Amino acid sequence: MSDASTGVVGFAPEEIDFTVPTRNARLKWVVVVDEALPPGRAVNAAVCAAAATAPAVAGLLGDDAIDAGGGVHPGLPWAGCSVLAADADALRRIHAKAASSGGCLVAGMPAAAQHTRVYADYLAAMKETAPEDVAYYAVSVVGPRNRVDKIVGRLPLLP
Repeated sequence: MSDASTGVVGFAPEEIDFTVPTRNARLKWVVVVDEALPPGRAVNAAVCAAAATAPAVAGLLGDDAIDAGGGVHPGLPWAGCSVLAADADALRRIHAKAASSGGCLVAGMPAAAQHTRVYADYLAAMKETAPEDVAYYAVSVVGPRNRVDKIVGRLPLLP
């Protein structure tokens, strides 16, 4: 459900350092979710936006973790990800700001995706929707830390 990207966003191999706090990473990742959604729909929206983001950002996921028994646990975002809450109007503004901000990747979870059960129907619904009329249930943004902070302001964590 990735819908916009400006340029290539990611970490260069020399920037990846699993030993430093997440605040030291050059890029910041946030997922902003519609605060009015019930918990199940909110989680679905956040997960879908994150799923569209992770493969599009080089170096975002860390190495696989191996437990003491040899079990493999797929890599997680080593630089962290904050899940924030906002109202529907703020989500639309955040998406627009991020999409127009150089160096950011934005992946939106349009409401239409939760209102269809067939992906082709979702694609058809989006084709009929003007950009300014797209309602988002979640918006994922990855970009330079200071730029992402300006885009999302001081939104609270999703409760």
